[in-house]
Amino acid sequence: MKDQHSSWDIRLEHLRVGYGSRVVLDDINAVLPGGKITVILGESGCGKSTLLRHVIGLSRPMQGHILYGGQDLFALPERQFRRVRRRFGVLFQDGALLGSLTLAENVGLPLHEHTRLPKATIRSTVLRILDLVGLAEFADYYPNELSGGMKKRGGLARAIVTEPPLLFCDEPTSGLDPINSAQMDQLLLDMRKAYPEMTLIVVSHDRYFIDVVSNKIIEIENGKSHSYNCRYEEYSIQKRTQRAIDLKHYINQQKEIKKIQESIDTLKSFNREKSIKRAESKEKQLAKIERIDRPENLPSAITVQFTPAIESGYDVLKVTDLSMRYDQMVFEHCNLDIKKGERVAIVGENGVGKTTLFKALVGQLPIDHGKIRFGSHVEMAYYDQEHESLNYNKTIFDEISDCYPRMTNQEIRSTLAMFNFRGDDVFKDIAMLSGGERGRVVLTEVLLKQANFLILDEPTNHLDISSKEVLEEALKSFEGTILFISHDRYFINKIATRVIEVQKDQCLSYNGNYDDYLAQKTPVVETTQKVVTEARQRQIIDKKTKNEIKKLERTIDSLEKEINSLKEELTSEEVMNNYKKYNEITDSIDEKEMELMEIMEKWEQLQS
Repeated sequence: MKDQHSSWDIRLEHLRVGYGSRVVLDDINAVLPGGKITVILGESGCGKSTLLRHVIGLSRPMQGHILYGGQDLFALPERQFRRVRRRFGVLFQDGALLGSLTLAENVGLPLHEHTRLPKATIRSTVLRILDLVGLAEFADYYPNELSGGMKKRGGLARAIVTEPPLLFCDEPTSGLDPINSAQMDQLLLDMRKAYPEMTLIVVSHDRYFIDVVSNKIIEIENGKSHSYNCRYEEYSIQKRTQRAIDLKHYINQQKEIKKIQESIDTLKSFNREKSIKRAESKEKQLAKIERIDRPENLPSAITVQFTPAIESGYDVLKVTDLSMRYDQMVFEHCNLDIKKGERVAIVGENGVGKTTLFKALVGQLPIDHGKIRFGSHVEMAYYDQEHESLNYNKTIFDEISDCYPRMTNQEIRSTLAMFNFRGDDVFKDIAMLSGGERGRVVLTEVLLKQANFLILDEPTNHLDISSKEVLEEALKSFEGTILFISHDRYFINKIATRVIEVQKDQCLSYNGNYDDYLAQKTPVVETTQKVVTEARQRQIIDKKTKNEIKKLERTIDSLEKEINSLKEELTSEEVMNNYKKYNEITDSIDEKEMELMEIMEKWEQLQS
């Protein structure tokens, strides 16, 4: 996919965007490097999708520039503007397939609109792209005959059918179960191999997805942007560390400014010519100081610890040959054996009956066949993703007070404050709350039950990232047993000690977390033919390539040592107290990490 624009960097300079007179993002400055995968990350409602709409030219910014290869997108003549935009592939959240067209017809639309290719050529191109996303056999299906994961992959196929140099994806894993999310991860990674010069810009808050596909993150927070050249795991650590250091630099500078100002005031109070001159000299010194803005506070997160009132027996839950049906069979032959202290994730395709299983366990649905037995001293608390346990006619305060009448007003307020309900917020009507707020009320009730067995159905739905991280730590330290459903693969990875996949006719158990589940589910099978093929491929690498690989490895080793040395230098007291020196070192680290990324890519290409 050679193209004169394929390696364009996208630069955002002093960008202000919003709706009408309402500013959503202000003074956004960022570089989205060409030929890379960049993730735009942030909490729900922070403006990620709004920013994406402006970057792809659907909305004009209030102020600032969006530069493609140095050219301002919105300063281009109309014809050139349209020509540039035709080079964009876009995957919207819903996949946006037209119900009246087959999958193949949907995918072929951009070719019909922007090319004069013969129908036969368009058909063969479409089938090739559908094969890439694993949907060739469904080419003549209509969207209503496809699953949610298939529709999303169909939308991706339509976005890349013209082989665009720039691909924009808005929440590509949103609404997908873990199995389909993993397929989307792999698809985007495979696309990078098929089209190595393609630039991918992805809006996402799926932490696992970000960790897998990208090492360039642009975070949107409090209307500003911050760039990180790393994967999500390291970004999370860097963010908190950087915030603490920035605050320390700000406080130190404020002390310095206060000290100089007090000296100026003292000198002026003497009212002598020499003292006034010294005061004026210090005022000039004060004016030259480059002021550091106070770091904005991190978004408020919940603070929570689940403590069981009593200890359960070793055997917590035994499910034997359970079947559930409505008009038709949902699932059958489900067998579970949950022991004390386990944290078990339930996964499976959307619609397989995971929530139905949980409702049967807590007695909300009658079972069709089989047995459900709880062990001795098991006290259960259930988190329902639909929040059906809440009374929508009550306030938050009344909901808790009525459920726990022995609690004092202060105890209720203190508990609700742990879940970010403070002041008059506790008197909000439940009917007026957002999904995330209702979820926090249900979590409050789960905590107050002091149960030793938590059954949680999508507990991270609608929670912001910082609150998810707090919940993860609380559940990891919980001394009881947890059975949970989640689409959040990062959450599963952090929490689970075992994963159970529910299928239509069986339940399969895998020890370990989500990564372990994937490794066991898709074992590497090496056939004789594969070994022979790899041997032949290795023989093709000539001496020159081998020498180049060794040279790159030496450079990689040297750069890694330099980066580690600079990072160690950052932790010294001298540097932490000198914000100018600190900024110089962090800039140097960023430069070397970018250089390292480029060399690693060259190394990987030579290895393959």
